[in-house]
Amino acid sequence: MDTIQAVDKLGALAQETRLSIFRLLIEQGPQGLHAGAIAEALALPPATLSFHVAHLVRAGLVTSRQEGRFIFYAASFAAMDDLIAYLTDNCCQGGQCLPKAAARATTARRRKAA
Repeated sequence: MDTIQAVDKLGALAQETRLSIFRLLIEQGPQGLHAGAIAEALALPPATLSFHVAHLVRAGLVTSRQEGRFIFYAASFAAMDDLIAYLTDNCCQGGQCLPKAAARATTARRRKAA
């Protein structure tokens, strides 16, 4: 990932509604949620949801798939992992300085669960 891509992803997340959508999709895992369920969970009008989801899709943080008449959205765990790796690359000269990050699920465990 280069700096421009990182700025694009961070910019997409730097808005309250988009961050809420992304966090909700992270909680749902790879299967994601259909648009109506996202709108209901976050009390968003359809047009507002579409606007914000489109921004997340353009940034590569969310993917979409059609199943019948429903559109399902899911967080791109690979994009999130790349962004975190970019942000923490060479942190503290390779030392264990991030206790909160170390306590979270590692990339290997996330991928194994998927």
